[in-house]
Amino acid sequence: MADRVLIHICCGPCGIYPVETLREEGLELTGFFFNPNIQPFQEYARRRDTAREMADKLGLRLLCKEDYELKSWLRQMAFREEFRCELCYHLRLTETALWAKKGKFDYFSSSIFYSRHQKHELAREVAESVAKEHKVRFLYRDFREGWQKGIERSLEMKLYRQQYCGCIYSEYERYKPADKAREELAG
Repeated sequence: MADRVLIHICCGPCGIYPVETLREEGLELTGFFFNPNIQPFQEYARRRDTAREMADKLGLRLLCKEDYELKSWLRQMAFREEFRCELCYHLRLTETALWAKKGKFDYFSSSIFYSRHQKHELAREVAESVAKEHKVRFLYRDFREGWQKGIERSLEMKLYRQQYCGCIYSEYERYKPADKAREELAG
C-alpha cells in the first residue's frame, strides 16, 4: 500500500509539478487548499477555483478549507511585516499538518517548495518545526528543478497564472518600485 500524502496546494500552476513528481514516486496524494494570505477576495476565489481545475485535470482529490480566515491572517501579520513569510508559512503548514493528522495521512508536504520565489529554506525549517510540534511526518522535496516544466504544463492546461505571491504586501512589492516598497514596509 502506497504512503498517503496530504499536499498543501498554494495555487493550481504551482501544484502540477509536485503532484506529478510525487505520483511518479508511487505516493497516493490528496491536495489541500488553505491560503488566507491571498488577497483580495476575488483573487483568492480565482486561485481556489484554478486549484480545483488543476485537480480535476490531474484526477487529484482536493480538500478545501472553506473558511477564508482573512481577519486571522491580517491580525497575525500586523506590525510584523518583516516576518510575514515565516508567519504565513507557519499558519498554512500548521493547518495542513493538522488536517493530515486528522485524516491519518502518512505525510504532509507543500507546493511552496516548487516556487523559485519563496523563501525555500525558511519554509523547510517551518515545516520541520510544525511536523515535530504536531507529531506528523513532513515529506520534503525540492521541486524547483521542475519550475519550467510546471510553467509549460500550466500553459498547456490553460490555467490562470497569477503575478504575485498572494498577500497584499507581495502585490505591493510587485507593482511598486522595489527599493521604495521595501523602505515603506520596513517602516
